Amino acid sequence: MLAEQEKSEAVPARVLPLRVTGIVKRFGDVNAVSGISFEIRPGSCYGLLGPNGAGKSTLIRSIVGRIHLDAGNIAVFGHPVSSAEARADLGWVPQELAVYPLLTCRENLQAFGRYQGLSGTKLTDSIAWCLDWASLADRANSPVKTLSGGMKRRLNMAAGLIHRPRLVLMDEPTVGVDPQSRNRIFEMVEALRNDGTTIIYTTHYMEEAERLCDWIAIIDHGQIIAEGTKEDLVSRAFGARRSVTMHMGATNIDLAAWAAARGGAVQDFVVHCSVEKPAEIAELLESATRDGLEVLDVTMQRPNLESVFLHLTGKDLRA
Repeated sequence: MLAEQEKSEAVPARVLPLRVTGIVKRFGDVNAVSGISFEIRPGSCYGLLGPNGAGKSTLIRSIVGRIHLDAGNIAVFGHPVSSAEARADLGWVPQELAVYPLLTCRENLQAFGRYQGLSGTKLTDSIAWCLDWASLADRANSPVKTLSGGMKRRLNMAAGLIHRPRLVLMDEPTVGVDPQSRNRIFEMVEALRNDGTTIIYTTHYMEEAERLCDWIAIIDHGQIIAEGTKEDLVSRAFGARRSVTMHMGATNIDLAAWAAARGGAVQDFVVHCSVEKPAEIAELLESATRDGLEVLDVTMQRPNLESVFLHLTGKDLRA
């Protein structure tokens, strides 16, 4: 892609935090990943978005070295992803909580630090940094089972960064947390970026990607179907057009076909279309009336990342 070439210009391979080249993974007759290639610049937050079954989970597991690829290669700062150098530079925060409930926060971090080969002053300093970064210093000696859901999630993130990696993969780090805890996690991610850490971020919440990610890739059917900044993606998908959302009443009419004939998509009786001029909304309403559809509500707004995702995949991010 031209955008990829521009993004990687003048960045040596050994400096690139991540380079994925033509990777393929098959499960029987299913191509989970079909020739994906991309690279990430130092200090950026790279968002990976995709509906369920798109190949995102396989890609994530490939990056952290949990899958043997059928083709292609992955390099972390120029080193093969399976190498000791790559493992030292890569941190992984899994979606599932992976901490010991009967141990304290400090004991958990000590255990994960030793797994990463840390000891002595280096381990002590890393634990202090993690507790401060996750705002858990005052709960350092509390058993994990006594913590709130948000605190457990922050400790889970800290455990994945105990060895202070230069590249971090965060797989839906805010899943299942309350709004206040989610905002604290945002601040943690932003603090990492300010320190120069490169982040790969997956999420099911569009507002998170829009706030945190400066480069976004949309994956579907095992391939990257779009990549760029949020503004680039919106401009390429819609140009100067505006997004129209029509909430429809229950009907036996094939809404998906009706929306597709007008260049849109549908989800749960909500039709998403785009128009170049506001006057075109009247044409949509007249068409709906002629076809026996009940329009309950209509809104028009500038397209956003969710609009792009629906336009490209025809699905909601959680579909």
